[in-house]
Amino acid sequence: MAFGERLGRQLRAGDLVLLAGPLGAGKTVLTRGIAAGLGVSGRVSSPTFVLARVHPAGARGVPLVHVDAYRLGGDLAQLDDLDLDTDLEASAVVVEWGEGSAERLSADYLVVRLERREDDVRVATLEPHGAWKERV
Repeated sequence: MAFGERLGRQLRAGDLVLLAGPLGAGKTVLTRGIAAGLGVSGRVSSPTFVLARVHPAGARGVPLVHVDAYRLGGDLAQLDDLDLDTDLEASAVVVEWGEGSAERLSADYLVVRLERREDDVRVATLEPHGAWKERV
């Protein structure tokens, strides 16, 4: 949560963050932290069955679009149907399971790769792309 809050405080409209890692690695918990850092409203839970949730902007003025691409299974047409490229102009977009499909939304994105160790500690590895290389 604390790492997500720090990351969320740095996000601005137009930012794309892709979360990668196995089930139980902490992608949704990280997104809760990001939402707290952005100060958005609404309960953050996995959008697995609705695919995407929009959390209205708080005092910082940046809404959060939280997407779970797990059920899309690489179906790029369904990803296009979500119209995320339009959302990306005015929101920070976080995509769980988006690696391999959501990168095409922007040349500038951050992959946060989560690993859950046997001792239940989570390890985050940041992989910046495009303009993110100068920010991280």
